[in-house]
Amino acid sequence: MNNEESVIPALNARRPAFLGMLGGRVVALDRDAGTCTMAFDISTDFCHSVDIIQGGFVTAMLDAAASHAAFALVDGVTALATLEIKVSFLEPSRAGVYRAVGIINRVGQSTAFLSAELYTDDGRLTAMATTTARLIRKKEVA
Repeated sequence: MNNEESVIPALNARRPAFLGMLGGRVVALDRDAGTCTMAFDISTDFCHSVDIIQGGFVTAMLDAAASHAAFALVDGVTALATLEIKVSFLEPSRAGVYRAVGIINRVGQSTAFLSAELYTDDGRLTAMATTTARLIRKKEVA
């Protein structure tokens, strides 16, 4: 098992309750690419207009994937706060199985620039986001 694979069970064990409600879990990490992939299984309980996922839940999936990329792949991060997020809804996201890929674009000491893409089970891109996040890192002991 590589280092990334050993982190996945820990991330899933500590996931917030809302991710469980959305059927969300981390399924892959790629340190070289700076990506975290999450799977989601969205029921019609999170939809309006019969089967169209409410935009706030789409945003939550994108934000979770981007945030998990930073938690998993940036050394020393203990907490993260999204400072801003811009979401583009490319087509309706309908109830079903999704893959969200969080991407680390650039990381500083206290700020990260992240993005995320949301794909249907058959590979269609339905939404994407860019985000700026504040990183909280563990204190160094002298």
